[in-house]
Amino acid sequence: MCGIVGYVGKENAVPYLLDGLSRLEYRGYDSAGIAVLTDKGIETEKCTGRVAALRDKAEKHNFSCNLGIGHTRWATHGEVSERNAHPHVSYKGDFAVVHNGIIENYATLRDKLKDEGYAFLSDTDSEVVAHLLERDYNGDLISSLMNTVKKLEGAFALGIICKNLSDTLILIRKESPLVVGKGKDGFYAASDMGALCGVAEESITMNDGEIAVITKEKATFYLSDGNEVFRRFEKSNLCASSAEKGDFPHFMLKEIFEQPSATEHTYRFLSSSGTSSTEELSFLPSLLQTTDRIYIVGCGSAYHTAVAGKYVFEKLTKLPTEAVIASEFCTSSIPVRKNSLCIFVSQSGETADTLSALKKAKEKGATILSVVNVPESSIARKSHKVIYTKAGPEIAVATTKAYSAQLITLYTLAAFSGYYLGVINDGDFRYYMRELSCLPKKIKNILERENEIAEFGKLLSSESSIRFIGRNTDYAAAMEGALKMKEISYIPCEAYPAGELKHGTISLVEKGSITVALCCNDSIFKKTANNIEEIRSRGGDIILITTEKHTEDVTVINRKIIIPDTDDLFVTLLEAIPLQLLAYYTAKEKGCDIDKPRNLAKSVTVE
Repeated sequence: MCGIVGYVGKENAVPYLLDGLSRLEYRGYDSAGIAVLTDKGIETEKCTGRVAALRDKAEKHNFSCNLGIGHTRWATHGEVSERNAHPHVSYKGDFAVVHNGIIENYATLRDKLKDEGYAFLSDTDSEVVAHLLERDYNGDLISSLMNTVKKLEGAFALGIICKNLSDTLILIRKESPLVVGKGKDGFYAASDMGALCGVAEESITMNDGEIAVITKEKATFYLSDGNEVFRRFEKSNLCASSAEKGDFPHFMLKEIFEQPSATEHTYRFLSSSGTSSTEELSFLPSLLQTTDRIYIVGCGSAYHTAVAGKYVFEKLTKLPTEAVIASEFCTSSIPVRKNSLCIFVSQSGETADTLSALKKAKEKGATILSVVNVPESSIARKSHKVIYTKAGPEIAVATTKAYSAQLITLYTLAAFSGYYLGVINDGDFRYYMRELSCLPKKIKNILERENEIAEFGKLLSSESSIRFIGRNTDYAAAMEGALKMKEISYIPCEAYPAGELKHGTISLVEKGSITVALCCNDSIFKKTANNIEEIRSRGGDIILITTEKHTEDVTVINRKIIIPDTDDLFVTLLEAIPLQLLAYYTAKEKGCDIDKPRNLAKSVTVE
């Protein structure tokens, strides 16, 4: 959600700004723009739509400059339009600003500035910052910046250039990520490490509350009180291959096929060949001694991993476990206390709702364990303990391999927890670890049936709505399947616990309507099979996902996808693979923008 780039150095800033914005496209956006400092002053170029259109406009301008900032915007305040696109320039043209996050008190600040004679050209909260910077500037850069920041409420990241500071890039971070990169030709800035790929040899992740003042020669960092602080650049291991589709038509399909590797690397990282000794989870025994309840918190797909994780943790640890939507965690009176373990799941580690929930849990004295895919992210830095998934960079907005890596992390964490608590014995622990170790190969087995699943996608593309049903761990998978389908195909989809059909949902079944039924959990197979028959008896059609052991039990259903057998606790991970492929091929048949679905953002950094 929104992206920031910046450059100051020896070379023309425009190519980096445009290339950096292109690498941030996966975050989701609806407009883009750049501001550069030339001998004419601050000049801007903006457009709605894709960065490619901005590139065409900027190249016609043929800007000559060594300093600039750029932005991809996801609309929050004001419609999608060029006048609302960033960067925003101050009233007299002295400052240009790009902004991620939300200025919560912008309306009050805006009214005050209007009373002082400042004219606003946009409907955004961000333009307020540009005017404040201009009004507060007194010749002393740091004190002026501090004065402006003190007036701003909310979470934000700012990239700033000033007409009177010809070689200075200014960055300010408050609870929204910013990274500074150092390369052969200058310094780079971005809201995401991916934008530094291929240009920065070293990098620094800015701390919360820091101000960075960067020239062609050096980068200087200041604390929120104005005191200078030493920061050391560290070698960057950024690789361009993650930002390339290779032979795949879309990043989403590429990342679906990377799941065997992502899950295997994550599992190996957490386990030591399936033994009970692992360095990464060495903190667990002492932590579990005082834990009496577990909360797993996330948004979207991360919340769905929490639902799947709930079943596994309760079975293997016997501890009461609750899956909670992060935004609801923030507004509910959930009885979190000192002996609670709160597990926060986020791919980016910057999810605003999850970050707010984390702060609330921390205030109540809970132990915070985060599961994230991005080192040095905000959620990771604010947690007591962190587990990093090994999915690698994920470009498509709709998550696939990061979701799978999160699931296998929660599974592995639950197995070790149950063992350390003495709930499961040596033999059971080895059994579960063997099952987990086999999941990557079983995912690969499902992917080999891609063409078969693609045909079902063509069938679903003409549907006006789709239901997904399942029980227990099957229901956790149904929720993710419905989300994937609606995210990228725009077909209205809902997931229901199969047992709830007769309590109202069955009224939606009509002749020829399609329900995707997940019937893989062996312990409740017969119950879900009965629900499927209730749909069929009313003329509804079924696409069934079930396991090899039940192939003979469902011969009456023609449309089915068979997945390998695994323990009921872990079946959600295998079910997710055909559901992802179903969503992908349905969206492809409809001609949707699969990697960049409308209105969606990869990293949701506002509440």
